[in-house]
Amino acid sequence: MNFFRGVMGGQAAGPQPSGAETIHKLCDRVASSTLLEDRRDAVRALKSLSKKYRLEVGTQAMDHLINILQTDRSDSEILGYALDTLYNILCNDEEEEQDAVTPISASAKHKNISMPDETAQKQSDDLGAQFTDQFVQDPEHVTLLLTLLEEFDFHVRWPGVKLLTVLLKNQGVPVQGIILVSPMGVSRLMDLLADSREVIRNDGLLLLQQLTKSNAAIQKIVAFENAFERLLDIITEEGSSDGGIVVEDCLLLLLNLLKNNSSNQNFFKEGSYIQRMKPWFEIGDDNSGWSAQKVTNLHLMLQLVRVMVSPVNSPGATASCQKSMYQCGLLQQLCTILMATGVPADILTETINTVSEVIRGSQVNQDYFASVNAPSNPPRPAIVVLLMSMVNERQPFVLRCAVLYCFQCFLYKNQKGQGEIVATLLPSTIDANSISAGQLLCGGLFSVDSLSNWCAAVALAHSLQDNLTQKEQLLRVQLATSLGKPPVSLLQQCTNILSQTKSEKGSKVQTRVGLLMLLCTWINNCPIAVTHFLHNQENVPFLTAQISENLGEDERLVQGLCALLLGICIYYNDNSLENYTKDKLKQLIEKRIGKENFVEKLGFITKHELYSRAAQKPQPVFPSPEQMLFDHEFTKLVKELEGVITKAVHKSNEEEKKEEEVKKTLEQHDNIVTQYKELIREQDAQIQELKEQVASSLSQNEQMQTTVTQQLSQIQQHKDQYNILKLKLGKESHSSSQGEGSQVNGLQTEELTQLREELEELRKQQALLQTQLSDKDALIDALKSDTAESSEGGSADTELLKELEGLRSQVQYQSAEINQMKAERQELLRRAEAGSSEALSSGDGSVDAAKMAEVESRLAAQTTEAERLKEEAKSLSESRAEMEQQLAAATSTVAILQTEKAKLQTEVQDSKKEQDDLLMLLADQDQKIHNLKKKLKDLGETVDDEDDLDGRDQTDEDYDEDEDED
Repeated sequence: MNFFRGVMGGQAAGPQPSGAETIHKLCDRVASSTLLEDRRDAVRALKSLSKKYRLEVGTQAMDHLINILQTDRSDSEILGYALDTLYNILCNDEEEEQDAVTPISASAKHKNISMPDETAQKQSDDLGAQFTDQFVQDPEHVTLLLTLLEEFDFHVRWPGVKLLTVLLKNQGVPVQGIILVSPMGVSRLMDLLADSREVIRNDGLLLLQQLTKSNAAIQKIVAFENAFERLLDIITEEGSSDGGIVVEDCLLLLLNLLKNNSSNQNFFKEGSYIQRMKPWFEIGDDNSGWSAQKVTNLHLMLQLVRVMVSPVNSPGATASCQKSMYQCGLLQQLCTILMATGVPADILTETINTVSEVIRGSQVNQDYFASVNAPSNPPRPAIVVLLMSMVNERQPFVLRCAVLYCFQCFLYKNQKGQGEIVATLLPSTIDANSISAGQLLCGGLFSVDSLSNWCAAVALAHSLQDNLTQKEQLLRVQLATSLGKPPVSLLQQCTNILSQTKSEKGSKVQTRVGLLMLLCTWINNCPIAVTHFLHNQENVPFLTAQISENLGEDERLVQGLCALLLGICIYYNDNSLENYTKDKLKQLIEKRIGKENFVEKLGFITKHELYSRAAQKPQPVFPSPEQMLFDHEFTKLVKELEGVITKAVHKSNEEEKKEEEVKKTLEQHDNIVTQYKELIREQDAQIQELKEQVASSLSQNEQMQTTVTQQLSQIQQHKDQYNILKLKLGKESHSSSQGEGSQVNGLQTEELTQLREELEELRKQQALLQTQLSDKDALIDALKSDTAESSEGGSADTELLKELEGLRSQVQYQSAEINQMKAERQELLRRAEAGSSEALSSGDGSVDAAKMAEVESRLAAQTTEAERLKEEAKSLSESRAEMEQQLAAATSTVAILQTEKAKLQTEVQDSKKEQDDLLMLLADQDQKIHNLKKKLKDLGETVDDEDDLDGRDQTDEDYDEDEDED
């Protein structure tokens, strides 16, 4: 055990073994010891040497340590030592590795000699990367580590979390891939957040931070494992913005999950987690004591809000999040912080940037922001207070950039806000007693500070962006330059400042660039502004002189912007000024500058380095004030105009004439298309009217069908009444043959009177029906003529006519039936009256006995026949019902039999499967018995083979018999 004494610091006789020799012996002990205690002591010794002799332990002991993790799963203590040793080998942190580099001798320390920190850290990083690569080469090692994290023992779980975190730091992509394909890999890591031990939970946060870096698939899995709910709960438990480092870790993990991940952002919004962010920004009245951790936490919280409404997100998702932030009061809370006192500068700057992106492009949020007032006396709008900071050169540069960004976002797609800003500059709305946004912008525009000039020019340009009305309104603005001189327009004053800064020594490039961007934005797509600009006789010569000069590198950008301004004057020129028409301006360029030189100077803008940086994102982020030259929206304008201006300059008069002819032709085509569109609209209206007529015809048809149906029912009622009367007459005539002389053919005087009354009533009904029938005929004829006119060439109208003809024929048939019934009724009445008069004339005479007997016999025969037919119909109905019952019973029986047949087939299949399984089991059992017998024979035991064989044969025969029976 000398090497143990050497490791632990004891003194041993003889030469001391080196570190490599000691580690080699310990590795042998780990590999060869059969006792768990010996292996545990050896691993503990390796752990104590792993920092000092990192290279040796890593090269010699890594495989043995991994083997310990695989084999000694039952002992948590040795697992903890092995995991700690692997962590020390792979870790690259300076605090952990400060002793891992080759130690410096005592004499060197006395001489104040130290190794370079950078070299030592680089060597440490290389070692960690090499050992991590070796560990990750076998994916089973990472899977093994994930399995160990399920152990609840603190001495296993905590070092396992730290080791996996180091693996992700050193080799993030490979380890992420292994965890992603591992079953329940991410879920096991998410369980760390629910651990009651804060140390493991906090290190689990660090692990998940490394796991979710730049991997959208893992980010989605973590989010759907209820990560948002758990993280927000932890933040609330830890005190929100007043919490410690744990809150910071949670916020960093939330940023990893949400940044550039639209799926998680939508899940966060749909889960109503935006509403839970509002309490984070509730600050008290006393803002004097802001700890460094609170500043960091609040900064991360603001970044989290910005991630949800970033301009790089899809417009629909951004608009939805902006709406939710306004509805839950989050925007109002941010504006409270914006106007509060005692807020640190960096938090105020980030709050301004956050409010900017929450209101960008959202009309409701922009209107609310315009209504916010600062708590001053008298109250001032928040926009005015922010602009005062922007044009104040004593304010920090980043704060001024943030205010400019906020103003740009307030005016983005907000024509109402643009109109309000421009209105503060117009003579009719200027209030001398208050400071307005327009006054502040003009003050900044003409300030001696070049940064204020640039910011004010860009802000004013955003007030005119894509708004022709405000461009024309701004031409009305007049400025009083000095006493005794007439006022000049704002447009002229901008050109005056341009010429003055050019003539001054050490010209301010930033000021001139800002003014040129303002002028380009102003006159772009506004022919009236172009005319005003060209009306000043000094402007065009100034631009041509600027472009044609050979100046230094700094002035090339100004030359390019002057070329752009002159090109806009050509492209949007309406030729209202004779001296500066399109042709004359192009001739001037060709003579003074040259077309190729002009295009080359124009291309200087897009080739500038700062142009590319400004074109990347809307927020103005610059490392220094001197590099603040381009605005994001202006880069879009340059990209749009560069090509068309180049074409406009190179075009000849003939080409322009051709283009004008083409435009006229296109206008003619447009007029023709417009005429066709109007014709189509008229035809659509006519078709709609015809459709309505057809619909009305159909409705009338339905009404006629209803009327015909009613008439049919009435006719049927008349038929029924007629039949009843006929039967009644027959019965009465039969009874009258045996009665007194006062009864003739079954009809008495009172009954004849009643019959006459009914006949008169039927005649009236018939006359009414005839009138209705004639009305229906007229209506049918009218429908026929209307339908023929409105449905030329239509198959549907032809069918309607056929249907109407059929209805008419049906009505005529019914009228014929009514006439027939009328004739029969009159005949019946005539016969009845004749019989009555005959009876009255004969007095008490009797009827012929033979004739009466014949009538009675015929009546009896008919009565018998009717009874017989009734009996047959009744018996047929009963037999039919019985047969239907039998059919139903047979059908149900067939269904039951089919069901039983299916069940039996299923049972047969199951039994066959069970038999096959039993055969397989028996075969396996025979094989096992055979193997066991063979082993017993090899060991020298005596085995009775015949009994076993007989028993097995008997079993097989019994099984075959059972199978045959089945």
